[in-house]
Amino acid sequence: MSKICQYFPSILLCILSLLMQSSFLLVISQSPSSEKEVLLNIKEQWGHPPVLQSWNATTSHCQWPGIKCASDGTVIGISLVNENISGEIPPSICDLNSLTTLDLGYNCLGGVFPIVLYECTNLQNLNLTQNLFVGELPNDINNLSLNLQHLDLSYNNFTGDIPSSIGQLKGLITLHLEWNLFNGTFPSELGNLQNLEELVLAYNSFSPMELPTEFGKLKSIQFLWMTKCNLIGKIPESFGNLCSLEHLNLVQNKLEGAIPSGLFLLKNLKFLYLYSNNLSGEIPTSIEALNLVQIDLSDNKLTGSVPEGIGSLPKLELLSLFNNRFHGILPANIGLIPTLKKLKLWNNTFSGPLPPELGRHSRLQGFELADNKFTGQLPENLCSSGALLGVAVYNNQLNGSIPKSLGQCHSLLAVELYNNSFSGEIPEGLWTLQNLSILQVSNNQISGQLPRGIASNMTKVEINNNRFSGEIPPSMRYWRQLQAFEASNNLISGTIPLELTSLSRLNSLSLDGNHLSGELPSKIISWANLNSLKLSRNELTGSIPSALGLLPVLKYLDLSNNQFSGQIPPELGHLKLSSLNLSSNELTGRIPYGIDNAAYQTCFLNTSLCSVNGVLDLPRCKIHRENAHNFPSKYLVLIIVLGFMAIAYFNWFIFCELRKRKHAQYMSSWELTSFQRLDFTEEKILSNLTETNLIGCGGSGKVYKIAANGSGNFVAAKRIWNKKMRNEKEFLTEVHVLEYRYSSKMNEKIDVYSFGVVLLELVTGREPYHGRDEYSNLAQWAWWHYSEAQPIADALDEEVKEDCYLEQMTDVFKLGLVCTNPVPEIRPSMKKVLLVLERCNSLESDEGTKNANEPHFAPLVGSGTYISSCGNSRKEFEEDYYCMV
Repeated sequence: MSKICQYFPSILLCILSLLMQSSFLLVISQSPSSEKEVLLNIKEQWGHPPVLQSWNATTSHCQWPGIKCASDGTVIGISLVNENISGEIPPSICDLNSLTTLDLGYNCLGGVFPIVLYECTNLQNLNLTQNLFVGELPNDINNLSLNLQHLDLSYNNFTGDIPSSIGQLKGLITLHLEWNLFNGTFPSELGNLQNLEELVLAYNSFSPMELPTEFGKLKSIQFLWMTKCNLIGKIPESFGNLCSLEHLNLVQNKLEGAIPSGLFLLKNLKFLYLYSNNLSGEIPTSIEALNLVQIDLSDNKLTGSVPEGIGSLPKLELLSLFNNRFHGILPANIGLIPTLKKLKLWNNTFSGPLPPELGRHSRLQGFELADNKFTGQLPENLCSSGALLGVAVYNNQLNGSIPKSLGQCHSLLAVELYNNSFSGEIPEGLWTLQNLSILQVSNNQISGQLPRGIASNMTKVEINNNRFSGEIPPSMRYWRQLQAFEASNNLISGTIPLELTSLSRLNSLSLDGNHLSGELPSKIISWANLNSLKLSRNELTGSIPSALGLLPVLKYLDLSNNQFSGQIPPELGHLKLSSLNLSSNELTGRIPYGIDNAAYQTCFLNTSLCSVNGVLDLPRCKIHRENAHNFPSKYLVLIIVLGFMAIAYFNWFIFCELRKRKHAQYMSSWELTSFQRLDFTEEKILSNLTETNLIGCGGSGKVYKIAANGSGNFVAAKRIWNKKMRNEKEFLTEVHVLEYRYSSKMNEKIDVYSFGVVLLELVTGREPYHGRDEYSNLAQWAWWHYSEAQPIADALDEEVKEDCYLEQMTDVFKLGLVCTNPVPEIRPSMKKVLLVLERCNSLESDEGTKNANEPHFAPLVGSGTYISSCGNSRKEFEEDYYCMV
């Protein structure tokens, strides 16, 4: 014993020396210079991002952005949030032995979970939220620092299960794993984290799971958020033991059963969100959670009535119970809650009167009680605080007048009172509230007149099925933001003012079922966005304005049960309507193209209208010859007149030819050949260019007869008057005609050919010698155009081509083709051509009672011989030729 005492000071000195040496070595290993090198190495591995530009060897690393040092210069924190850093977390980061905080949220770091962080033994706060990490969390995640208190891996792409070993991180205070791609399970071992205050697993597609009863052991939990976690089953009764719980959010799951009564006994509970589940039963009647601020139990299957205890919650701001099966009368003390801001009870079966004190004692902002069976009057003081934003009590049984206080509530954005039994007039100030954008009071018994002015922000006014009277004020032109004006079934009278058409944002206008009279404005100032126009069941007169057909987005048009007269404007045929009703008017004439189809079968009842195509159950139209703008009448008459003129001309032409041939028999029998010498001079030719010697006139000049050799023989000389060279084709055309005239090809088919040229001139607007490319005349070009399968509409005269005339012009073009067939023997006779024209005319006027295959029509129409024999023709011509009605 004495020896031990003798050597004790020496032994103690050695031990102290060893401790000092090890401490010295530890300090050397964590010197500021070595930690600077670690940080520079991290910068290099991250590719020198711009945020780390100031990380250099010349400055103190404790002054670098994102670095926090202790008093001795050692690094204890790295916070580089939202700095666009990419790559992986370098293993060397754990060489910073004193590192307690690593916050790299909102970057582009990727890869699997960085197990290199297991070496950071002093780490307390790890935040990797909003990055690109993937894969499953490792099963040995419990190898993270035992000092870890805050772990945030939210908003990444982790998948699979949450490992049960995470429940061994006993020091965790907050755990955030929301918004990942977990598709497995979460462990009940999370209930072992006795220090856990925040647990967030929301927005993960876990396998269907029940809430573990072990969660009831989380005595320190304050914030539990599990929205959209695929939860099933019941809420455990053990949740009533979460004495520290302040915020419970289990919304949008498949939870069922009753709400645990213990939840309403939690003294610290402030926010209870259980909406969008399948919960049933009643709200617990014993309510001691007096700190509740917001209760949202909407969109479930809850029944029963609202407990009186709800009205005793002194801090309650939101009570949302909509889309349930509640019934009964609301407790009157709900109107006494001093903090109540939003009351949402719509789509239940509540009944009885509303608490009269609602709005008097609190800054009420939202009042949504629609789709119930409430009776009585609206509380007078809903907007006493001046904070009310909206009133939605539609589809109830409320009556009485609208509270005048609403007319002074300048905070109001929307008032929805429709489908009740309100009476009286709308408070005067309500129309002009500057923030009001929606006013819906349809299906009540409200009276009064339309105001001269409304709020500048008003977008929707719906007053259908009331007792409004008076006229539509011209001042409506100042309702510039108005998108919908619904005033059906009232007592509104007078005319529709032109100013109403100046509302450029108007989308829907309904004035049907009133006493409006007079004519519609013929001019529309600005209805560019009008989609629906309903003016039925009024006393409107005059014609339907053609300007309606110019509205670009009009889909629904109802002008029925009025006294409109005249014809339907053809412009209506241009509209792309989904619904049209013009029945029960005094309209006459033809239904325009575009709406003359079966889709509008019931749109023209009780009218004197007629149909062209016979699809509708209406008589076929007669041609009104007095109408100068009727294309078929005008052009068919013109064609017939020109046809007879052409026949007369060519009969005279043939008569002259026969006379000349007869006269030629008495003339000299010798022939003029290319070898015969003619003796006449230029002077003789010029002296004979007189009108008395004129033979004919062509496209490029006049032809004269010139005496030759003084023997009584004559030759033809042409005087070309155009100095330009562009008449080569016209001249060749005339030579071609002369070839027919002085050859054996001369016959009556030339009459038909010329008549066909006349028809082609009429519908194309071109001259007969107006060919294209290598085609020397109009007939050849027309045949080329048709044989190339080009649209006939492209060949028609643009000055008269309109949609309503297109069919008739196409038929005339086809008839011209038949008459100008290159093979004369195939052309029809002039008699048959006239029969076709006569048939066309009769089909326009006899209401379509004759059959299209009658014998006098068949020879020219039925066979298609005149076209099909030509090599360049199309088979389709046989099928659709001559639809001239």
